[in-house]
Amino acid sequence: MIIKLKPALKSYLWGGKKLKTQYGKVSNQDTVAESWELSFNPVGPSVIDSGEHCGRLLADVVTKCDLGANVNAFANFPVMVKLIDSAQNLSVQVHPSDDYALKNEGQYGKTEVWYILNAEADAFIYLGLNKNVTEQELFSALKDGTVCSLLNKIPVHRGETYFIEAGTIHAIGAGVTLAEIQQNSTLTYRLYDFDRVDADGNKRPLHIEKALKVAALNKYEISNTVKDGLLCKCKYFSAYRYNGDGTVGRDDSFVSVTVIEGEMELNGLVLKKGETAFVSSGEHAAITGNGSYILVCVENE
Repeated sequence: MIIKLKPALKSYLWGGKKLKTQYGKVSNQDTVAESWELSFNPVGPSVIDSGEHCGRLLADVVTKCDLGANVNAFANFPVMVKLIDSAQNLSVQVHPSDDYALKNEGQYGKTEVWYILNAEADAFIYLGLNKNVTEQELFSALKDGTVCSLLNKIPVHRGETYFIEAGTIHAIGAGVTLAEIQQNSTLTYRLYDFDRVDADGNKRPLHIEKALKVAALNKYEISNTVKDGLLCKCKYFSAYRYNGDGTVGRDDSFVSVTVIEGEMELNGLVLKKGETAFVSSGEHAAITGNGSYILVCVENE
């Protein structure tokens, strides 16, 4: 099965218009913050957008054979693929580990990787603490609004990759467009939201008590970012960036293909910039064109 996917679009107060104007996302909302390209999550599932099953949920159609042995080793489909456009800073947040999340929330935690698609001048991310702190020091900084002074503020540029393990405090800054490959989870604990209010004048809820229980308090060591090629390999997913002609497909896992530049063709299926296809495990397809794409699968470590 080689099919195009229709994403679930999410509009949040920090979202922008680049996913609409540059990545072909069609929405009645003025802005699109996130496009969930590959999702088995019930709060934003992918819909099949080509072939005999067009209009049906991907999760309702695929079989264990389509997903592959590596995926079937998990109790639930382990990965999501998103495109994100931050016109404003996202909240300072942290995600729990599997152990904490399963015990306290009834779902898995969230480890993720960011691939920077575009960044405006002076755009940045916050990633990890810039020194060791105690829980009380972090709590005090949250209360007086100075938590960002404890975080690494990293200028970002197109083509960079950042791996974010569960427990790492982080935030995407304004002016960043990125691809996020993450665990299949919606668990986010907000520590700080810049005192913003929504359209109704209400502040978004914070989750400080839970966040303090899961946040890593040691200084975060910034590693050299990976550029192109293998973006990330962990137990939940692997992600690669490729250019131009090639072959896609695995015998032990599905693959997803998200075009991030130009246009590609996958066994006759045309994929424009911002579009994603799902390829069943066991299928192998020629991919051709003048574009670039991110391929996601599940590999044995």
